[in-house]
Amino acid sequence: MSNSGQRNGKSAPKGGKKEYKKKFVKGNAPVKKKAAPKKASDSDQIRLNKYIANAGVCSRRDADVHIATGLVTVNGKVVTEMGYKVKLEDEVRYDGARINPEPKAYVLLNKPKGFATTTSEHKGKTVMDLVANATSSRIKPIGRLGRNSTGLLLFTNDDKVVNRFTNSNKGVERLFHLELDRNLKLEDLKRIREGLRIEGSMVNVEEVDYVDNRKNEIGIKIKNTGNTILHTIFGYLKYELVRIDCVAIAHLTKKDLPRGHWKHLTIQEMNTLKMM
Repeated sequence: MSNSGQRNGKSAPKGGKKEYKKKFVKGNAPVKKKAAPKKASDSDQIRLNKYIANAGVCSRRDADVHIATGLVTVNGKVVTEMGYKVKLEDEVRYDGARINPEPKAYVLLNKPKGFATTTSEHKGKTVMDLVANATSSRIKPIGRLGRNSTGLLLFTNDDKVVNRFTNSNKGVERLFHLELDRNLKLEDLKRIREGLRIEGSMVNVEEVDYVDNRKNEIGIKIKNTGNTILHTIFGYLKYELVRIDCVAIAHLTKKDLPRGHWKHLTIQEMNTLKMM
């Protein structure tokens, strides 16, 4: 009967088990991959020149030139280092203008009650939950609707479109359908049309009128991105807002968009929005 430890006339080394372990450790290439956790922490980072190229500004080679000449800032600081890496959430600006390597996305939601307009994860149910599967781009809502308000809310990662909404001189019109706790007096309707001076500031709206002659239901058009102005106006006149519903944002309406559903804007809708 042969002995496996004496094959080919060679005897098994003493402490073979121990020696086997030692050789395994030395010769096991995967052991060197213990540095993997460090790579994982950088997995969401991208070279700055690639970030700029992905944003459509220029080629990577040209991006290196722009970086070297100090035209690029990251989170407010000029970066001239070649190979510098950034995260997608970093604020990168080229020649003063913010750039974004993600595809532009424009999502319109018909918001139901019970959802807060916030990107915070600690506010219960939010509008971000409703559009979570709409796009991989990091979109955010433009303006606000109260948790119990309903209607249209636009999301995008396009800073130029956001600026159009938040521009204090131009802005974008939004049409609301309001329900009050009692009929709006005609003299109060006229006061709103003419503009109200509240706490030393003029508060103006674009249009306001009764809805189908129902005097407790009001159609009002404003350019503000939030709905605080609505509470300000009617609270000042001693009315309570029972219902707030945003029925239109510029040329965008709720047609074929049920409550709680979202849609991507069509090319025509996007182009019209950008031209405003």
